[in-house]
Amino acid sequence: AMPSPPRFTRHLPQGGRILVMNELITFESPSPNWNERKLPVSMVVLHYTGMETAEAALERLCDGDHPNPVSAHYLIEEDGSVHRLVREDRRAWHAGRSSWRGITDVNSASIGIELVNPGHEFGYRPFPDAQLEALVPLLAGIVQRWDIPRANVVGHSDVAPARKDDPGELFDWQALARAGLCPPVPTAEPVPPDEP
Repeated sequence: AMPSPPRFTRHLPQGGRILVMNELITFESPSPNWNERKLPVSMVVLHYTGMETAEAALERLCDGDHPNPVSAHYLIEEDGSVHRLVREDRRAWHAGRSSWRGITDVNSASIGIELVNPGHEFGYRPFPDAQLEALVPLLAGIVQRWDIPRANVVGHSDVAPARKDDPGELFDWQALARAGLCPPVPTAEPVPPDEP
């Protein structure tokens, strides 16, 4: 059974800033680019934005008039600010042509998180601590709310290996593994999987 979606609606102005029910969200930046899910949520896909600035990425993710509209559920800036773009119970458009463990409509089955980073095209750089420190509790909440298996917390490059290389080699998967949010990263030669 699909869990009931988290309630997102209450805004309490307090001390000059808007507090959302989920205090991990810094900004509500609604994107019009979503539709209804066809599958229960069972995975999280991590991306980098691959654009020159956070502003350009946010604009692109919220542009409903673009010929190829895209979105994600969350965008995390390098200073750790978190934007919620699409409600978790809705299907955002982040994964493109992709598949994971038999799922080909990855957008319907996943929550997408974009990490601001210029990416390999515009000057790939390490993900700052503040960004990772914002990601870990956000991701922990998502995994708990939707009962997502650790092995289904993946990168865009995992679900679209022929097309995508984000979040890339500088992303600290070990930090997520230490937090119990993804499987440990193999450090020795990986054992080849059994033939089907």
